[in-house]
Amino acid sequence: MAETDLVLADTTSHPGISIITINRPQRKNAVDPRTAKLLYEAIIAFEADVTQKVCVLTGSGGTFCAGADLHSVAQKIEGSPPGENLQPVNNRNLAPMGPSRLIVQKPVIAAVAGYAVAGGLELSLLADMRVVEENAVFGVFCRRWGVPLIDGGTVRLQAIIGLGRALDMILTGRPVGAQEALTMGLANRVVPKGEALQKALEIAQQLIAFPERCLNTDRRSAYYSAYEASSFQDAMSQEFNTGFKVVSEEAIAGAARFSRGSGRHGSFKEFSKL
Repeated sequence: MAETDLVLADTTSHPGISIITINRPQRKNAVDPRTAKLLYEAIIAFEADVTQKVCVLTGSGGTFCAGADLHSVAQKIEGSPPGENLQPVNNRNLAPMGPSRLIVQKPVIAAVAGYAVAGGLELSLLADMRVVEENAVFGVFCRRWGVPLIDGGTVRLQAIIGLGRALDMILTGRPVGAQEALTMGLANRVVPKGEALQKALEIAQQLIAFPERCLNTDRRSAYYSAYEASSFQDAMSQEFNTGFKVVSEEAIAGAARFSRGSGRHGSFKEFSKL
């Protein structure tokens, strides 16, 4: 397999949707340093491409990602300098698993099949939503090997499912199946085996049908409130200021459509189904 095949980026099959696939099925899509860099570069390219509105992140061969490639870690020579993906956090730089230090600037949906464990769990948390196949398994499996969470697991997981549930997963390392993940809020949809990618694409198609500036402004405000706001008032001010200033034209146009009869009584008939 060529190095460029370790991460596949499809930007043409579904207009406006980038499908980024971790493609190391022989290693259950475990991420080595080269794969981490390619994955990071693919996400950065998605952010920069104005034609691409939503990213679907997935893995090949029926597995999302089994974490960092411990074979690669085991081959590291003691005392050698850390690699490019093992540098301290510096804004949005490359992380051990690739893009995990980013708050991606546009929506990301993870299509999760099989295992999303250790660093693979952390990569799934990069997404805004996780569409999960019924046989999928999440877990901090690196607990067994003394490998800590250094790709946002202790930061994002508690924001998504709450501190108590996050600590249960982090401390015990136990497997969490799809249905339990759904009750936690870790999974947003559970679908039959083999259907996660298709369902994620259906959701992505719905998102790109909505007014883009408004959607992304609300999304950024939610992330600001979760990770950056210094107080409730700060979060409320950020929401109002960005919402009022950034999307006034889009909101006025939407209000005009509503006044002409669109979307009455909560109807989404102009849009594809979620």
